[in-house]
Amino acid sequence: MKMTSHKRIASSSMIYFFLLLLLPIAFSEPTRNLGGTSARAPTVQQISNKHGTKEVIVDNGMIRVSFSNPQGLITGIKYKGIDNVLNPHLRARGYWDVTWQREENVRPGLDRIEGTKFRIITQNEEQVEISFSRTWNGGSNHAPLNVDKRYIIRADTSGIYTYGIFERLPEWPEVEMGLIRIAFKLNPDRFHYMVVADDRQREMPTDDDRGHAKILAYKEAVQLTHPHNPMFKNQVDDKYQYTCEVKENNVHGWISTKSRVGFWLISPSGEYRCGGPTKQDLTSHVGPTTLTTFISEHYIGTDMETRYRAGEAWKKVLGPVFIYLNSDSTGNNPRGSLWEDAKRQTEQEVEAWPYGFVASPDFLSRQERGTVTGRLLVNDRSLTPARSAYVGLAPLGEAGSWQTNTKGYQFWTKTDETGYFTIDNVRPGTYNLYGWVPGFIGDFKYQSRVNVASGSEKSFGRVVFEPPRNGPTLWEIGVPDRTAKEYFVPEPYKNTLNPLYLNHTDTFRQYGLWQRYTELYPNQDLVYTVGASNYNQDWFYAHVTRNIDGSTYAPTTWQIVFNLPYVNWRGSSYTLQLALASASRANLQVRINYENSRPVFSTGNIGKDNAIARHGIHGAYRLYSINVPGRLLRIGTNTIYLRQTKATGPFEGVMYDYIRLEEPSRD
Repeated sequence: MKMTSHKRIASSSMIYFFLLLLLPIAFSEPTRNLGGTSARAPTVQQISNKHGTKEVIVDNGMIRVSFSNPQGLITGIKYKGIDNVLNPHLRARGYWDVTWQREENVRPGLDRIEGTKFRIITQNEEQVEISFSRTWNGGSNHAPLNVDKRYIIRADTSGIYTYGIFERLPEWPEVEMGLIRIAFKLNPDRFHYMVVADDRQREMPTDDDRGHAKILAYKEAVQLTHPHNPMFKNQVDDKYQYTCEVKENNVHGWISTKSRVGFWLISPSGEYRCGGPTKQDLTSHVGPTTLTTFISEHYIGTDMETRYRAGEAWKKVLGPVFIYLNSDSTGNNPRGSLWEDAKRQTEQEVEAWPYGFVASPDFLSRQERGTVTGRLLVNDRSLTPARSAYVGLAPLGEAGSWQTNTKGYQFWTKTDETGYFTIDNVRPGTYNLYGWVPGFIGDFKYQSRVNVASGSEKSFGRVVFEPPRNGPTLWEIGVPDRTAKEYFVPEPYKNTLNPLYLNHTDTFRQYGLWQRYTELYPNQDLVYTVGASNYNQDWFYAHVTRNIDGSTYAPTTWQIVFNLPYVNWRGSSYTLQLALASASRANLQVRINYENSRPVFSTGNIGKDNAIARHGIHGAYRLYSINVPGRLLRIGTNTIYLRQTKATGPFEGVMYDYIRLEEPSRD
């Protein structure tokens, strides 16, 4: 039917009225990517400010970023009417740094990486990429590294991409680098609400509150005695309560409720981080501070191989990561809407990885990378798909060596329910294929090296992981998941708790839980009876020392009591599979049936991961397959004694992942 003129006018009016009704709905979402003015092509200016200091200013109409020239420190970020979202009272507001040392037993130096040369790499309608670089000149004031810090600001984007190209030449001296990171110190007058995850976010105390606080067992943990807000009275603040594993560390940051602005650090990939997907590291903490760490010894200790020897060359691209700012002009639950928007932005960054707009030839595009596929099966007395297993390509080494690798790239994924996996966007190179399967002990390593070429697609077909096993299971304690999370975690002290972790799955993140062991076992150590005890309630989460008098500590010996109706005295040995989730300056000895006998096994001095003090529930994974001669066992009641011999302080000890006794094989 043909529409007349007056009917068309009426219809248009109705549509216009309907659109007006929709306007509040349309603006109920965060005003993503809407900065101070309208978006436009980014511009670059080199100026001298009113103090005579040289600066580089990049402005795309939404975000205006100031850099010291040629140092490349981010000195200011103007966004959404806020002159500077960074702390205007600090010189170090947005920076890269590295800790390093040339000699052992010398305190590491801190090198806040400052460039000596500024360049514009790219400038067009779509983006600006700038460089602040420095070349090592043989001096002793800086780590022996060539560093090129890059920053990219794109049109229609309220954020900053940053990456670094780090290089050392083979003729340079030996050096150890323990930490490389990017850090931002935000404006303390605006940012008070911190977000690490859906269930890990809260209003935070201030840096000034920490300055008037009581230092506890280590300097990072303080009790807030005179906070500006009475709600924080007696709470513990400790940056290690907010750590996160690499596989979950994609986005975190701060929200200014007053300004309805969010500041987020987004890591779209784990390929440039050290230690693999289970490596734990810092996120955001009081300051307000937010950072991303590329290389560190956190939760591993000096077992991380960070030493570069004479004759050893190294080059690696760290990043890019994305510093994202968003805003919500509605005022309706800005915390929730800004966080949800940050997660959506993170999904987009992950989907876009590897970025196609990075100018450096050292950062390889998607077309220059390869793909590896396959199917992982587990053969533990029967062949089954490796469900939800972690599979990854990492530098050459022994099984599990990826945990302590700091030098190369790593590419990880998870298998589906039938064991199939695809590892995308792998940089060309030679790798080992590693993995582990929840529910099974041990580390998988494919027997052959994996060569990945540019643009290649490599299929393994079917690969099989055979977890360590010498015979049928007689009994087991715990779940082989590489953590101590399933064991008994005690209630926190009321006067030093963090309310965030009350009624939370991560109850282990409370301060001082290790002290509860002495209270629960003041005179006699833990005794676990197989078949009667429950590891959720009767196995303390950490095997720690006993506090004798406040300053003196004693070793502790745990007992596992079990019954054997029959003992094979003449056949092969029994096997005690002992998997550790953490070790901190420990020496664990195993004895059978006689507490004061010679140990059948000793780990020796192991571990510096500090997971007990730093609320980590795990550090580096270790597995020991211990031969137990049948002649040491009895028909009837037997006891295994686990003695942790180191006891100079409260934090020496181990966390157990899983323990299993196997009888000799019947094959």
